[in-house]
Amino acid sequence: MWKRPFCLQTGKRAICSFNPSYSVEGRFAEAMYNAFWNHLKEQLLSTPPDFTCALELLKDVKETLLSLLLPWQNRLRNEIEEALDTDLLKQEAEHGALDVPHLSNYILNLMALLCAPVRDEAIQKLETIRDPVQLLRGIFRVLGLMKMDMVNYTIQSFRPYLQEHSIQYEQAKFQELLDKQPNLLDYTTKWLTKAATDITTLCLSSPDSPSSSCSMACSLPSGAGNNSEPPSPTMVLYQGYLNLLLWDLENVEFPETLLMDRIRLQELAFQLHQLTVLASVLLVARSFSGEVLFRSPEFVDRLKCITKALTEEFISRPEETMLSVSEQVSQEVHQGLKDMGLTTLSTENTASLLGQLQNITKKENCIRSIVGVSATLSWRPHSH
Repeated sequence: MWKRPFCLQTGKRAICSFNPSYSVEGRFAEAMYNAFWNHLKEQLLSTPPDFTCALELLKDVKETLLSLLLPWQNRLRNEIEEALDTDLLKQEAEHGALDVPHLSNYILNLMALLCAPVRDEAIQKLETIRDPVQLLRGIFRVLGLMKMDMVNYTIQSFRPYLQEHSIQYEQAKFQELLDKQPNLLDYTTKWLTKAATDITTLCLSSPDSPSSSCSMACSLPSGAGNNSEPPSPTMVLYQGYLNLLLWDLENVEFPETLLMDRIRLQELAFQLHQLTVLASVLLVARSFSGEVLFRSPEFVDRLKCITKALTEEFISRPEETMLSVSEQVSQEVHQGLKDMGLTTLSTENTASLLGQLQNITKKENCIRSIVGVSATLSWRPHSH
C-alpha cells in the first residue's frame, strides 16, 4: 500500500494538538467536547435515530480528508466526493438507511492510505472500536494528528526554497523600506563610519594612546589600519561591535539595525567590564602579596569569587563598589599570607594596596587600560 513519505520522527510533533489542561479554559473546553459527544450518542440511540450531528461530523471528515490530498490525486479526490456526498448522505439519513459503521470503515481505510507510518498503530486501534460514537471521536482525534503531519511535511518541503530566497526577499523589503524612509539608518551609518575611521586613522594619529578605542583598533589583524586601502566590511563590523562594548548607556544614537540585540550587547559589555575590573584587582593584589600566595589555586579562586560578587554593581556605584572590594581583598591577602606563614603587609603597603585598588574606578587607570587591551585582543579575528 502506498504511503505518503512524511518526514517526521516517531512520537514527535512540531505542532501540538489540543490537550485540555487544568486551567479554567481547558476544563471548560473539555466539558463542551464531552457534552457534544454525549449528545451525539443520544441522537444515534433515539428511535428513530437522529443523524443531524452525525451528518455534520461526516461533512467535516470529508473536508479534512480532501485537505490531506496532494494536488495530483484527482482520482482519489473524486472517489471521496462521491462516497461522502453530503446530499446523498442526507437522503439516506432521512430514509433511515445511513450506515454509519460502513462509512466509518471506509474512512478508516482512507486514513490508513493517507497517513504517515507513525499513525498506523493509532488507526489499527480505531479498527477495533465497535461503539460508533467512540469510533467517530477517535477518527477526529487521529485526523487532527494527520493534519499536523501534513503541516510539518509542507513546512519541511518548502524550507529549502524559503532558505534559498529569504535573503533576497529580506534585502528587497529592506530596500523598499529605505526608499520610503531615507533617514531610517542614520545612527547605523554614524556607527559604521566611526568604526571605519577608528581603523584607518585612530592608531596612526595616536599610536601610544592608552585609550581602549585606540587599543581595539590597533588590535586588528596586521595591516588593517596601516595602509591606504579602505578597511574591509568585516573589519569595520568587527571594530563597530567592539565599540558597542564601550557604548555610553546615555547615548541615544544606538544603531537601528541592532535595537533588538541591545540588551544582549549591554549584558556582554557588562561582562567584559567586570572581567577587566576582576583581572585588574588580581594583578594589583598579586603585585603586593607576591608569587607564593598566588600559587595557591584555592586562594586565587576565593579571591575571584569574592571580587566577582562585589563588582556586580560596579557600573552604577563604582566608588562604593571598589571601596568594598579593596577592603575585602586586603583582608583576604593579609589572612592568606598569615595562614601560609609569610610576612604580612605593613601598614604602609596595606594603605598603598587599598589606594591602588580604589584607583581602578578611574577609566584612565593604567592597569585597567592594559587589562582592557588584553581583553579585547582575545576578540580579534584570526588573520589569514
